[in-house]
Amino acid sequence: QVQLVESGGGLVQGGGSLRLSCAASGSTLSTYAMAWFRQAPGKEREFVAGISRNGLWTRHADSLKGRFAISRDNAKNTVYLQMNSLKPEDTAVYYCAARDSIYYSVDARDFGSWGQGTQVTVSS
Repeated sequence: QVQLVESGGGLVQGGGSLRLSCAASGSTLSTYAMAWFRQAPGKEREFVAGISRNGLWTRHADSLKGRFAISRDNAKNTVYLQMNSLKPEDTAVYYCAARDSIYYSVDARDFGSWGQGTQVTVSS
């Protein structure tokens, strides 16, 4: 079972940028498809972005296209989420998740391993 630890969250002004990292241990990250989800207070967890095991295929939530970008460095056992032009509505806890598959999913139920989450707060 892979263990995941997110980092890079924090408080940022609207229009700013953050890069989240998700470091894996206990297993080789290259065997997993990965994704980022987020959960705002009082809301359900939602899909943000996913990336295939080899990094060739990615998908981003339609509402976030052009602002967020997922990437991975399997040599470093790390997945990233670059977030630009941040808005107050992006405020949430961001989680990375691993799926023992070639391909990602947009359904959180398909992921077997989760990090503890990192808080992102965007001020107006």
